[in-house]
Amino acid sequence: MVSILIDDNILLRTYQPEDAAALFRAVDKSRQHLRPWLSWVDATIKQEQSVGFIQQSLAQLNNQQSLSLGIFYNQEIIGGIGLHEWNHYIKKAQIGYWIDKDFEGQGIITKCTGRFIDFIFEKLGLNKVELHFMPHNKRSAAGAEKLGAKVEGIIRQSHMMNGRLEDIVITGILKNEWRK
Repeated sequence: MVSILIDDNILLRTYQPEDAAALFRAVDKSRQHLRPWLSWVDATIKQEQSVGFIQQSLAQLNNQQSLSLGIFYNQEIIGGIGLHEWNHYIKKAQIGYWIDKDFEGQGIITKCTGRFIDFIFEKLGLNKVELHFMPHNKRSAAGAEKLGAKVEGIIRQSHMMNGRLEDIVITGILKNEWRK
């Protein structure tokens, strides 16, 4: 199990099967808030799908394909953060995150993402982290900028979101650039 302490109230940790109901409630509560940015939200309509996600996440962690962590505030799930597209050969991965609408704008995602990137570079030995987002996602753009991610390009109409093709901004952070 992966566990990353952020502060006295916030912990990132691997989802466990017993988290399924709380995870589903957190997603369901923020469904309208998350839907414009995350395609998986519409595919999460029953608690059983959260159970399946957690089982799949644990298997992918075991195979070092991805890493999915819950963001726990005072032991309650308020979001998630993860690493996917984990390429061991070139030592890079993408990261993504989401947070309950009631916790947005409090700096929690920036704080959690910073510590998660520390973990990725220090413990997993990756050389590059990418953050991808749609150009009109101003919060993700601002977050990437705060973290020091550099815009590497825009891939046009390469992401399907709610039935529409969307552009994707690719940003990246290299290990030797991190925290300088």
